Amino acid sequence: MVLLDKFFSKKEEILPALDLSIFKVDMHSHLIPGIDDGSKSMDQTIAMLAKFERMGYQKVITTPHVMSDYYRNTSEIILSGLADVRNELSKLNLKIQIEAAAEYYFDDTLVERLINKEQLLVFGDNYVLFEFSFHSKPDQIEKLFFELLTQGYKPVLAHFERYLYFNDPIRLAKEWREKGILIQLNFNSIFGHYGPEVKLQAERLIDSGEIDFAATDCHHIDHLLILESNSTKSYLHKLSHLDLKNNQLI
Repeated sequence: MVLLDKFFSKKEEILPALDLSIFKVDMHSHLIPGIDDGSKSMDQTIAMLAKFERMGYQKVITTPHVMSDYYRNTSEIILSGLADVRNELSKLNLKIQIEAAAEYYFDDTLVERLINKEQLLVFGDNYVLFEFSFHSKPDQIEKLFFELLTQGYKPVLAHFERYLYFNDPIRLAKEWREKGILIQLNFNSIFGHYGPEVKLQAERLIDSGEIDFAATDCHHIDHLLILESNSTKSYLHKLSHLDLKNNQLI
């Protein structure tokens, strides 16, 4: 009961709906149809992009998974899918811009790519998005950071708040940011979409200010509807007041 009180006792202030156009650019999503666990069809993709546009976003940088065991996407596969989506957007006269990078899963193959000097798909100012396992802390994190940084990448760790195995995550986020590792938070973590522990961790990150990017991690339109329906929440407002780098991606 004490543990549950820890997660649920905090009463949130409800504020006026936030104008989501303040974020301008979303830099983590899965919108290229049929290549990972995101969009299943071009119709779904277009519906999501139209929703982004109605919410006030100017650009979406979509980031398909690259995972050796599940999603063996290459730069060619991703960029070909991007071209198809852009072609469909043009036909429908939608104005939102779309670019593509990737979300690289940290496994042995990612380190191999770096050692072999394989060019990774980046966005903005040489940012590269990567993720860890949700279930267990990976080994050789510092080696990964060293390889990324020495090759001139600006690493962005996806949905940091969802890695619940880290002790003292706020201190860790601060240390990593000082080294040049950037931190991305998922909007829907704030609303309890991934559970109460992740929600609490997201709130602590926002309170500490140790965040560089906020993103939808959109896999289906429900992710956008959840964000829109929670636009009055106080922690979303607090997040909007941080010096996020989303706006630099225009």
